[in-house]
Amino acid sequence: MSTESKIFFGETVDAAIAAGLAALRLPREAVEIEILDEGSRGILGIGARMARVRLTPLVAPETAPAPAPAPAPTPTAPPATPESPAAEVARSILADLLQHLGFSAEIQARMAEPATDEETTTLVLDIQTAGADTLIGPRGETLAALQHILRLLVNRKMGHMVNLVVDVQGYKERREQSLRRLAERMASQAVRSGRTVYLEPMPPYERRIIHLALRDHPDVTTQSIGEGNRRRVTIIPRVGKE
Repeated sequence: MSTESKIFFGETVDAAIAAGLAALRLPREAVEIEILDEGSRGILGIGARMARVRLTPLVAPETAPAPAPAPAPTPTAPPATPESPAAEVARSILADLLQHLGFSAEIQARMAEPATDEETTTLVLDIQTAGADTLIGPRGETLAALQHILRLLVNRKMGHMVNLVVDVQGYKERREQSLRRLAERMASQAVRSGRTVYLEPMPPYERRIIHLALRDHPDVTTQSIGEGNRRRVTIIPRVGKE
């Protein structure tokens, strides 16, 4: 373990510190804590951001006290379905959020296919309302903020993680079709050139679509690289397929 500083994130300052202590395997008294950003819930989640702290170990690994017990893992539950209690809770909370924001809406639920055999299915809540462009925002940023706060509220209410996505009048579905076409074009380009193709940075949900579109492609593989908002998908020709 290095004694250099590291930065950790969480929904609250305490959560960020707990994540850092667990990662460093050190008790609180063995680190120096600097609060970089206390985070914000925003207004109904719009403009919300994570808390951020810097932790610096005060002792060398061999002299460090025994680490604090690791926090209990987040409870898990069977995947949500459109008829499950989690879906009903999510629909109810989303309807309340939209009402507070001044939108009258109908919310439809469906399931999305997982990107890999290891992933669970995703509950998609599709909002049908006037003023869809306002809810979507530039490059889907407002919609992403609404989805973020809904996930936080639903997870807190249910006591476990619920894998869900918020859409507005099929915006993400149309975007998915566009991304699938892009994936096929870029895969063909990678095969023709024999070189890795780098796509533009995308949010996790859109990167998932690219991976899903090409997971069974005979001539290319995909990999996500980069950090944070700069994370992107690369499309790589298979060895011997150049």
